[in-house]
Amino acid sequence: MSENYIPKSKVYTRNGEVVGDAVWPEGMQRVALAIEYKGTDFHGFQTQPNGVKTVQQALEKALSKVADEAITLVCAGRTDAGVHATNQVIHFDTLAKRLPKAWVMGTRPHLPDSVSVKWAKDVAPNFHARFSALNRTYRYLISDAKTSSALLHDQITWSSRPLDVEKMREGAAHLVGKHDFTSFRATQCQAKSPIRQIHYLHIIRRGDLIVIEVQANAFLHHMVRNMVGVLMAVGVGDKPTSWVGEVLAAKNRSAGGVTSRPFGLYLVSVDFPSEFDLPKLLPGPLFLPEPVGGFAVELGG
Repeated sequence: MSENYIPKSKVYTRNGEVVGDAVWPEGMQRVALAIEYKGTDFHGFQTQPNGVKTVQQALEKALSKVADEAITLVCAGRTDAGVHATNQVIHFDTLAKRLPKAWVMGTRPHLPDSVSVKWAKDVAPNFHARFSALNRTYRYLISDAKTSSALLHDQITWSSRPLDVEKMREGAAHLVGKHDFTSFRATQCQAKSPIRQIHYLHIIRRGDLIVIEVQANAFLHHMVRNMVGVLMAVGVGDKPTSWVGEVLAAKNRSAGGVTSRPFGLYLVSVDFPSEFDLPKLLPGPLFLPEPVGGFAVELGG
């Protein structure tokens, strides 16, 4: 289990952690799904009290139609407004007996075009989309073409100035490893600890497209977007590569740069223990089919 897995109760609660001698309700089934969505159509993933359009709201409504009962769910990682996902993982508990195909195909007519279910699988009660996750991987897409893209305007971030990828890589090296990422967390972040471990941070260029891929055990609120903002400042030459390390060492959000726009950010993979035997899919988006970590060779390891 992930180091973030902290059992809170042995009493069963719907969609909650199932630990110890908790009694699993008769007839209940836990189901895991992988979903894809275009974040610019929503006010973030999580349902909000003011009733604005969110991914969770759309999914729960569609799943409730298929289950013929009210469905609530838990996700591997909540994303902000404008942030996309190609392989977000969720789970929910239900008394409904449905084949996995029914959750995939049955939700389709009840979901907006900007959300789709990629696979479904019955899982053991001890699976939890959030607390069983070992790693999460994001990709951030930037274009530094001379003009912004009309077709991908809300799916990538545009830099009006050329970016030096080599300098961005040098700066990114300061971030890999286990650190206090206070300088890269949003002021409203509710995480108990700012300590996170980045396993790798790859940066490649494909013509005018720059791809930043980062994997960590978990992320703080706005952590990726804040890191990208700092790396872009280095890439355009406003700051030296050493500045990234200085920002990290400051442990103060005010030491960092601007928060980059959400449109270029994608949650592309969530890793779980092999015991759950979840399907493995390419990270995406579709025009970037390389597997997670597939850019490592181009970065020299």
